[in-house]
Amino acid sequence: MTFLLSASRWLARYTSAFIILIAVVSFFLPGTFAWVQQGQRASVILGLIMLTMGCTLSTEDFRILLSRPIDILIGAAAQYTIMPLVAWLLARLFHLDTFMTAGIILVGCCPGGVSSNIMSFLCKGDVAYSVGMTTVSTVLSPFVTPLLVLWLAGAEIDVDAWGMFQNILLVTLLPVTLGVAFNYFLGKRRDFQQIQSIMPGLSVLCLACIVGGVIFTVHPQLEANGFRLIALTLAVVTLHNGTGYLLGYLVGKAFGMNTAKRRTLSIEVGMQNAGMATVLARNFFASPAMIAMNPMAALAVIPCAISCAYHSISGTLLAGFFIWRDTHWKSHVNLTHKDK
Repeated sequence: MTFLLSASRWLARYTSAFIILIAVVSFFLPGTFAWVQQGQRASVILGLIMLTMGCTLSTEDFRILLSRPIDILIGAAAQYTIMPLVAWLLARLFHLDTFMTAGIILVGCCPGGVSSNIMSFLCKGDVAYSVGMTTVSTVLSPFVTPLLVLWLAGAEIDVDAWGMFQNILLVTLLPVTLGVAFNYFLGKRRDFQQIQSIMPGLSVLCLACIVGGVIFTVHPQLEANGFRLIALTLAVVTLHNGTGYLLGYLVGKAFGMNTAKRRTLSIEVGMQNAGMATVLARNFFASPAMIAMNPMAALAVIPCAISCAYHSISGTLLAGFFIWRDTHWKSHVNLTHKDK
């Protein structure tokens, strides 16, 4: 257990580097993660990620959530308007093909990522607010995500909104609910608390498997298009993610939120559950049957896969910037005070 705890902490600390390493390995050795794409294994893996999220939620988290309805409403509204619309605009600006458009829109329409809570903690944001926003956006996702994807991408590609609703319900909301129930009934037991302590690492491993499986799926397209495809996708993902950070912060400022809340809103809006988007893209736009009919369908998962890695990197950098700003500002104030 000591080893598992240390490994979990290491994975949580170096999530970005680990995900990038897995992406590189799976590119040069694509067969390594072929097993992920067999059957519904990717969906099961995503379900495990969401189960770990649910196991960290307590009744106190829900009390906090209910005590701050206006803040949560502002956050959810910002997330489910800014990111989908920015994704749609970027797809038009970069003249993305149908499947790439579906992929980036899917990322924008997904709820906040679990790692956003960690980033909020690192940059001295409002962690309770972060947990509340992630929880609410996740609970809303079975209803909101399919409708937004249908609205923004339905004119260009066939969107099975009902199937997407059922899939999100099974691999997202149900595991989260089970996790909350486990925490409620077993939370005081020492053995369960030990299991909770290794869940961050388990979540990172599961995300790495999803990314590796996606790289295996799109490997032919990556080989055929090479640097151009990666550069284009990275540009779109970077602008999408960065715009979310900026507009999220500005929304918090417009509503008079304090610095901690503004930072949390920035991170929550900008960081999406790209793992969920990846699984949905694979199930509804780039399944093996769809790729067999049209190999270009595999492109739908590329923005999602790159977002998996990039959001972790950018979130870490943004949290680091906020911390640096605090330190720099304090030093500046102290020097100014001494000069006087």
